[in-house]
Amino acid sequence: MDALAQRKRAQAEAAMPLSKAALAELFDHLDVALGAGCDRSLRFTRGYLQAHGLPEAVILPWLLDHGGGCDCEVLGNVEDAWGPT
Repeated sequence: MDALAQRKRAQAEAAMPLSKAALAELFDHLDVALGAGCDRSLRFTRGYLQAHGLPEAVILPWLLDHGGGCDCEVLGNVEDAWGPT
């Protein structure tokens, strides 16, 4: 059963619209940017994606599918699911 779970996780990671390194950098960026609080938007996430030339049209829906409806949810929910294991 553990091998099946690992295989599923590997397939899901392969389907991610950005690299694990870029995702980790996004989490670090949000950790700093959200020091003043979240305005319930994806403004800091969008800013990071734009600054790094990453495709918002693909990444934002993926983040939303994984619980990231605003910057603090990207940091909380998405990082919990996809952060370092």
